[in-house]
Amino acid sequence: MSPPTSGKSKESGTARVLGSGASGVAELLVFHPVDTVAKRLMSNKAKVSFSTLSPIVFRDYATASLPKKLLSLFPGLGYAAGYKISQRIYKFGGQPWFNEIITRNYKSEFTSVFGERKGKMMMQATAGSLTGIGEVVLLPLDALKIKRQVNPEAFRGRGVLRIFMEEGTTLYRGWGWTMARNAPGSFALFGASAVTKEYALGVTDYSKATWTQNFIASIAGAVASITIAAPLDTVKTRIQNANFEQKVPGLTVVRDLIRNEGPTAFFKGLTPKILVVGPKLVFSYTLAQSLIPFFGKYV
Repeated sequence: MSPPTSGKSKESGTARVLGSGASGVAELLVFHPVDTVAKRLMSNKAKVSFSTLSPIVFRDYATASLPKKLLSLFPGLGYAAGYKISQRIYKFGGQPWFNEIITRNYKSEFTSVFGERKGKMMMQATAGSLTGIGEVVLLPLDALKIKRQVNPEAFRGRGVLRIFMEEGTTLYRGWGWTMARNAPGSFALFGASAVTKEYALGVTDYSKATWTQNFIASIAGAVASITIAAPLDTVKTRIQNANFEQKVPGLTVVRDLIRNEGPTAFFKGLTPKILVVGPKLVFSYTLAQSLIPFFGKYV
């Protein structure tokens, strides 16, 4: 999912921002409803059955017409746009940047420990992990997006600026769990993608992978990432979707979840996320990889 390990960037920073930002916009419009469904399933503390699925997913619009049901899956679109576009710019632009730094300064260390081929893949995965940890700076936008999706009452008619002024650091609630989720998740995403390209597809220069090769590698990386990060993602989501005035420790969430719902509750919402994660990443990654070189011709 990143440039070859030559240490040199083929595209400018501006091209990366424009290309990855455009892919984030397109991804948001297509996949935001699915993300809403997954978040609502993860936040639901009761057992899910066929009869209760519609009220859980559509809430007050469970008996409404189909168009109104579909529109109800777009809550918090403004917050989601800010978060998703920023995340994609950071993810697609940040991982190659970290990879270039690691390659330039630590390539010999990775090669001596893992060998030339495995060392290159480990650098990709490590760069992804560092990128994932750094995503914590976007946590306030993620928190607002999740609250708007699953707990809109927490806003009580307040605007974005007022919420930031009144809530302050509470918007970073769950930052430790977010970093704990992102580090292995991003490691698995970029690492599994690199392993698939290197061993299964025979691609040595990742920037020259075909659309089909990127499709296969992205699905492998995404499924590995989402599955590994699922338990911590559920905990993070429940911490974030509480009312602003409530401060729920992560360990309390874990204890209550195991006691009331059982260990399998850690993987609530995993199925819809896995079902969409392949097309989602292929869509955004392919679009970004097409647009970044295009913008690179002009900026």
